[in-house]
Amino acid sequence: MRGNRFTYYIREGINSIFSHGFMSFASICIIVACLIIMGSFTLLALNVDKVIDTMESQNEIMAFVNETFTDEEARAIGPRISALPNVEKAVFVSREDAWDDFVSTYENPGFFEGLDSSVARDRYVVYLQDISLMAQTQQALRDVPGIAAVNAHLKISEGFVRIRNVVTLVSLLLVAVLFVISLFIMSNTIKLTTFERRDEIAIMKMVGATSTFIRWPFVVQGLILGLIGSLVSFTLEWGIYKLLTEKLIAQSGISFLTVIPFSAVSVPLLVAFAVVGLGVGVIGSLLAIRNYLKV
Repeated sequence: MRGNRFTYYIREGINSIFSHGFMSFASICIIVACLIIMGSFTLLALNVDKVIDTMESQNEIMAFVNETFTDEEARAIGPRISALPNVEKAVFVSREDAWDDFVSTYENPGFFEGLDSSVARDRYVVYLQDISLMAQTQQALRDVPGIAAVNAHLKISEGFVRIRNVVTLVSLLLVAVLFVISLFIMSNTIKLTTFERRDEIAIMKMVGATSTFIRWPFVVQGLILGLIGSLVSFTLEWGIYKLLTEKLIAQSGISFLTVIPFSAVSVPLLVAFAVVGLGVGVIGSLLAIRNYLKV
């Protein structure tokens, strides 16, 4: 008996899709468009976070030691710097090593003939855990006894943090707005079916059919439309993402620009698309039919 009932739900749900083919197609297109926009901004936000993380691992603050300090005194500052909040690690660079590194960047070392490492200063290369806290870390380094100067790229870090916050906010807003739009379109599509079958629904209610029995074919209709929309969206998103990353970003020549491979996010993205698509279908169906069950 239950198998026959389940078959009835599937059959009626599929029949409703084909009996309103244009609106069903429109619903799928709306779901596809909304999911692609949601997915694109989500992937953009993830990649911006990836770039920020890469910068955090490579970004550094240069803390120069007071030139009157001996080598031993300069090295003794290290533990205090490493203990500061937001400091991932602090690498000591002696004035000799700093001078050799500086001279090696020029093709003609003869420019520096007569000069030696005494013109350079001992320093610490400080790597951060969170570049959004760079200003606070810079001030904390300045307060360390023996640190004479601190160089930090504040404008660059603030710019990337601002971009990350804007992209995240826009992504969240778009997901919310597009979900509501998809829900509205799906609900209206299924309302057409319920409107045409309102008399049939009323008769079924009067002869004792439960609301669950009446509701399930419409839920199945929404599930199928949502599932088709989510699968089509995922396939298109895959192609669009690979096209952009392989043809555009990979050839941009920007050294710090790292792109998350689609394979790393494909499973979570597919699950998210399926959940949103099925959720829109089910909720839209329930909203569309609720008034017709009040007999």
